[in-house]
Amino acid sequence: MVNSNTKKLSHLLRARFPYIYVPTYEEDRVTKFIKSIATSETAVKYPREVLVWTQSGGLKSDDKVMPNTSCPGKLIDFITKYDKDSVFILYDFHVFFGTKCRQADSEIIRALRDLIPLLKTSPVRKNIIFVSPQVNIPDTLQKDIVLYDFPLPKMEEIKSRLNKMISSNKAINTSELTEEDKDKLCKAALGLTMQEAENAFALAMVQDGQLNKDDIDVILEEKMQVIRKTGMLEYVQSDLGIDDVGGLDNLKKWLLKRNNSWSERAKKYCIPAPKGVLVTGIPGCGKSLTAKAMSTIWQLPLLRLDLGKIFSGIVGSSEENMRKAISTVEAVAPAILWVDEIEKGLNGVSSANDSGVSSRIFGTFLTWMQEKTAPVFVIATANDISKLPPELLRKGRFDEIFFVDLPTLKEREEIFKVHLKRRLKDKEVCAEVKPDRELIQKLALMTEGFIGSEIEQVVISALCDAFFENRALKFTDFEKAIANTVPLSQTQKENILAIREWANVRAVSASSKENIQTYSNDISEKTSQDVNASRGGRRLDV
Repeated sequence: MVNSNTKKLSHLLRARFPYIYVPTYEEDRVTKFIKSIATSETAVKYPREVLVWTQSGGLKSDDKVMPNTSCPGKLIDFITKYDKDSVFILYDFHVFFGTKCRQADSEIIRALRDLIPLLKTSPVRKNIIFVSPQVNIPDTLQKDIVLYDFPLPKMEEIKSRLNKMISSNKAINTSELTEEDKDKLCKAALGLTMQEAENAFALAMVQDGQLNKDDIDVILEEKMQVIRKTGMLEYVQSDLGIDDVGGLDNLKKWLLKRNNSWSERAKKYCIPAPKGVLVTGIPGCGKSLTAKAMSTIWQLPLLRLDLGKIFSGIVGSSEENMRKAISTVEAVAPAILWVDEIEKGLNGVSSANDSGVSSRIFGTFLTWMQEKTAPVFVIATANDISKLPPELLRKGRFDEIFFVDLPTLKEREEIFKVHLKRRLKDKEVCAEVKPDRELIQKLALMTEGFIGSEIEQVVISALCDAFFENRALKFTDFEKAIANTVPLSQTQKENILAIREWANVRAVSASSKENIQTYSNDISEKTSQDVNASRGGRRLDV
């Protein structure tokens, strides 16, 4: 276990904190951890007996059962009278604090409040630790209970468990499994509880009666299932590469330069791990596509955080959801955390209608971004930058803020090239139209002001017309699709100008200087001046 976690819990026990709340599913693992500290003279100075309570079995000390302690009221009476230095671990006691299906037990809550002076001042040292899979703290005990975050198992713990499983399952063939392969399997299992990791290893073993490096996919599949169950994080699988992102050369260059920043070789250069980037700008111009391509470029898992699902109706559970999401991402690290349309998730920060829940969650997220040491790269995308709180935009939160504007002429050529290459594969379909440079240049010139997603739809619409008439694709199909498209640059002209004005002095252009210059040369003088002003940014090359 990490020394800082051991030290923190030992300090809480020695400081006579009456109530400690540990949100975790891992009852066995956390109980062993608590016992290792509570019974250590080095950790707590005065060793304490550890007793575990469940509503079904009552209070137990090792194999000894304390009679008449199943009822929470009787349990509190027992704790009050017990005359030994001790730590009481109470499983699932949160149900008496009130749930959706059960009203809070006011007598139990009052009895716990009455017990506080005794726990703090009695000559007998006693602490109560609540262990529960969810945080549920009544308002009247908010000031008396301290939350203790129990981390998910680290690499060393998982590897130790894997070695035990291998040694106890002699029938499993592990002849091809090297120490390096073990490390890869254990690294793939990071972010799982110990029980989940054990289940994943067991599944990999029984599928073919052996364990080797090929079973990493089995572990990752189990991890994806677990992450989906949280409801807040989504494991995004992507096969998109850097070539699938048309344009945005400045942004892509920045990302490529920081690849492998967490490697041992990077440490020799004393390079700090990048914190993240905020990519803002006009909708449909490749922000989300870049986030997906990053996973392939950096060969790191991509987790999408849905801020809307963080919020919950139970008091305290929204904050716990955020802490749980953060701890899961850190356990999977190195990883990429993608927060899509972040402005919508933080829309209620300045509102008082939610009793400050949004502000507390936002504060937790900001503090984590500022102080995180785990190799987690945050890529946040935003369409309406004006809705973002100023605290999020200051230096230190993100390494850089990139602005994605309407595609330039050269970028439109690259976007057309990507989509035509992806879809025009059959010779019969391309009998009359060749996806060559001449076609791409013509289409790019015809689609000034089109965003990337509109260009994709032009290609799809042209193919649909050809498919409907059961013939080869024609250039007129593209002309018709372009003529029938009213681009976002016209329907949202005022909003785009406002976004450009904001980005002029606050963001770095995601497009390279050469692309912008090419764009300026192909439009009128007046438009050129507008574009140059709006695309100026703080600098053009990273």
